[in-house]
Amino acid sequence: MPDAKGFGGRKRPRSDDAVSLADIVDGLMREQVFSRGMPVAQLASRWPEIVGERLAGETAPAVFEDGVLTVEVSSGPWGAQAKFLHEEIRRKADEALGGERVRRVRVVVRNPR
Repeated sequence: MPDAKGFGGRKRPRSDDAVSLADIVDGLMREQVFSRGMPVAQLASRWPEIVGERLAGETAPAVFEDGVLTVEVSSGPWGAQAKFLHEEIRRKADEALGGERVRRVRVVVRNPR
């Protein structure tokens, strides 16, 4: 059976030994399988606090990679608003992630019309 996309081959043979869920999650985080999505999850949980209630209803953090936070917006006008506020969004998102991480905010329209 082929390996799942994005996962390397099995490093060790299967074992019948019990393994705690915490050990499994720790291993996955070390391999960065899930850790890439953790900053976005952190931002999503605090998004109304970061951008305000009204803008949070029309935007969402989508991807955080190489210091660039991609924010999805519901329409062009909301995109213009998010672009206008990009530096404030960058600063507050950076604070929410602990500082020195978010260098730039990229705004994309989720469903262009």
